[in-house]
Amino acid sequence: MCYHFLHLCVRIPMNEITEIRWHGRGGQGVKTACEFVAAVAIHEGKFGQGFPEYGPERSGAPMKGFTRISPDRIRQHCSVYHPGVVLVLDESLFESEDLCEGLGKDGVIIINTTTPAAAFTPVCAGIVWTVDATKIALDEIGRPIPNMPMVGALLRVTDILSLDSLIEGVRKEFSKKFSPKVIEGNCRAVKRAYDEVRRNG
Repeated sequence: MCYHFLHLCVRIPMNEITEIRWHGRGGQGVKTACEFVAAVAIHEGKFGQGFPEYGPERSGAPMKGFTRISPDRIRQHCSVYHPGVVLVLDESLFESEDLCEGLGKDGVIIINTTTPAAAFTPVCAGIVWTVDATKIALDEIGRPIPNMPMVGALLRVTDILSLDSLIEGVRKEFSKKFSPKVIEGNCRAVKRAYDEVRRNG
């Protein structure tokens, strides 16, 4: 059991709840991604929960995000300690953190990298997938912010949400802040990462 913000956290079998942990740096969009995926899940009629965990609040500092998706009400409100899925937005974090902590052999880790997935299998217990999310973001959005390409990869690997719902969510939620050009760039980035993510072996 774990405690966080005075809430009791009890592990629930993965066939009932999907727990996702995000690793990135400030400015890479971890907060947006972990909350956005939860919001799309709610739109699909599921229960969703997404929140960040900050270290030093500055651009480039390591940070984590957590997402839970479930067909039933989510009663725990702590960090994710035994994820079924880990997303790594910055591979340099492997140098200082155990990004695979709590991930079982049947779990999945998705890494933003140009390095072949096989290079990560010695340090990761789970199944490794890779995608060059930064390049996709630069090509489609014009900025090296890999969060939305990583969301596209997540959908391809896990099938926890429909791609159509996700794209609809991008257009709806992002319309409050961004121009149509930026929104459509994000949609393309999601779809491209969905197609380009690759598994080890």
